[in-house]
Amino acid sequence: MATLRVALVAGLGCCVVAPVLAQPAPVAAQATLLPVPQALRGAWFDGECTAPRAMLQVTARAVVRLPADGPARLIRFGETRRQQAAGQGEWHIGIGRGAEAPRILLRGEAAALQTAEPDAKLRDDRLPGDTPIASWRRCPSPPPSFAALHGEGLAFLGSLEVLEAACGGMAASPAGCVAALVQEGDVSGDKLLSVAEIARMVRGMTWVLAAAEDAAPEGVMAAGGGGLLAGVAIARFAMESLDYDGDGKLSVAELGQDRAVFARALGSEAGRPLRLEGVQEGVTLLRTLLDSTILGQ
Repeated sequence: MATLRVALVAGLGCCVVAPVLAQPAPVAAQATLLPVPQALRGAWFDGECTAPRAMLQVTARAVVRLPADGPARLIRFGETRRQQAAGQGEWHIGIGRGAEAPRILLRGEAAALQTAEPDAKLRDDRLPGDTPIASWRRCPSPPPSFAALHGEGLAFLGSLEVLEAACGGMAASPAGCVAALVQEGDVSGDKLLSVAEIARMVRGMTWVLAAAEDAAPEGVMAAGGGGLLAGVAIARFAMESLDYDGDGKLSVAELGQDRAVFARALGSEAGRPLRLEGVQEGVTLLRTLLDSTILGQ
């Protein structure tokens, strides 16, 4: 899965299609993760809905805490389990990756959630111990400030999990990976990806990377500004590179061209091999000519 995530980041940062090239991780390396119960997923808030102190987004395999004034904290689960605590019922425990292996405990129902983030030194069999327990509530809609700053990123966080499953899960296939990429990115519903839709995914990935680095709100905002500019540039590059029919949008077939299914590269018995050094010189000459005539360089 680490290889897949790198490929996804590189794909969204370069030409949006690298997930197609990612190979599923060996079965032995894929641990079964207990997904967070459906009732606990979604947006939660600490404080009044009109001016919450913090927001908590829960997905199937991750939790991100977003204080109104403080650094973000994204925990993507590499391991999960359920554990009974004496007198406190059952907790769903998510454990992040990395040297620190941060842990977060969740329990609740559709309208109320409790969380605990224990110290790294606290033994697993003593969880949650004296760890402070935070209470969260649902709100009819997120405040505009939270929605504007985090909306696209939170949407992509869920899409990222879908792409990881489609591109790196046990049943992953190149065709399924490409189809999932288009499905997750398609906002207009035409089953194609436009420049704007690709740019949206790039901005979302930029947000995820900032949240993973525990960025403060101003850092998330700065990353969003950079993602806004980079997203359009990357989207246009992808469009010019892969839009074979020239309609200004990318289809599943175009994204999967020569990637989802190998071409019948059977060759021909006629002719003889060319000297590759000479071919390379020709390619260099062609590139120079194109740069000078098309790009004006």
